[in-house]
Amino acid sequence: MTPQGPSADEPLDTVDAEDRVVGVRPRGEAYARRLRHRSTSVQVRDAQGRIFVHRRTPTKLIFPSMYDVVVGGVVGAGEDYDAAALREAEEELGVTGLPMPRRRLKFLFETPEHSWFLQVYEVVCTLPVQPQAEEVAWWDWLEEDELERRLGTWSVVPDGLECHRRLREWHARRP
Repeated sequence: MTPQGPSADEPLDTVDAEDRVVGVRPRGEAYARRLRHRSTSVQVRDAQGRIFVHRRTPTKLIFPSMYDVVVGGVVGAGEDYDAAALREAEEELGVTGLPMPRRRLKFLFETPEHSWFLQVYEVVCTLPVQPQAEEVAWWDWLEEDELERRLGTWSVVPDGLECHRRLREWHARRP
């Protein structure tokens, strides 16, 4: 079944195993047919180093009502990762003037249902956030230890959880 709704019609670049564009398809079709595409994830921290976490609204196309530890979303057709990361972060946080998120790592996220390349970023947000009501049902800033405790009890978006894990590993390898 093809997901429905306004975001289901959004055109996405579909890509091959090397992340090269091979076509353009509507988001709903890309999800329904498991067509590989591009997405961004941005871990957002405040000036105190706390991580922005949120629960997705029940109307989201995928992973409705689940908690997430990153913001982001699909890269639109013809859009590059960096532009999509900034656009998605500003939209979900409800801010303008966010600094350009910093690229950290990229990986292919695959499950039996989904397939997309994830470019992962980090950014510090010192602006007052007003998360987009259509995207975010609840939000908070959490210290890392508090977030780790909650991850054991929350239903967390799987690609966001994988981004969080990989970012921790990436930082652990840094001098």
